[in-house]
Amino acid sequence: MAIWKRRGQKTVRKYPVPLTVHQLWMVSLAAPVSRDRDASRTTLYPFTRVDDDKARKWLADQWEITSRAELVGRLDGLARSGYRARARLRLGVEPLAWDAGLYVDISRRGFASGMLSEADTWTALKNIVPAVVRSYGSWKEYAEHYLLGRMVWRDNLRGTADVPAPQAVSDAHLKSLLDPANRASPWNLAPWEAISSPDRTR
Repeated sequence: MAIWKRRGQKTVRKYPVPLTVHQLWMVSLAAPVSRDRDASRTTLYPFTRVDDDKARKWLADQWEITSRAELVGRLDGLARSGYRARARLRLGVEPLAWDAGLYVDISRRGFASGMLSEADTWTALKNIVPAVVRSYGSWKEYAEHYLLGRMVWRDNLRGTADVPAPQAVSDAHLKSLLDPANRASPWNLAPWEAISSPDRTR
């Protein structure tokens, strides 16, 4: 029996064509959610190495999604109301950014798991863009509302067995994404205003 597990092929080898600026912008809506070391923030595929089983397991474990119909239903729920209703009752605001980040993250994992085709995934991501652009004027505003949504979500977990990452971890991750000196940040590679300008290759 092998004592090591062969790692999957690099994502950039399987999907070598770089995203356009608009495509990167859409993928970047999930950047706050994707904190893992193996997360890819510049490809539609969510991991740096191809691991379809990991995507399927995550969807099943975290969201109880095991079919395309369940995936589409969950995306529809996040697009229509998501966690925003609870946040409005508590905070008086609707942090769309939290739901948008989850929506894009789940869409990308749906693509990795084979539940969505590449074309269907891009269509799903395009569907959330107008509401996000209407709601925010910068990645900073988006990040602030993402944190509000995460706070409400964390509070709802009190008394359960689920233990999310500490708030300080999420804060540090967002600070890194917003840092103008961070050349790896997708938010610097695809500035907020880019989605309102003609698309171009990178």
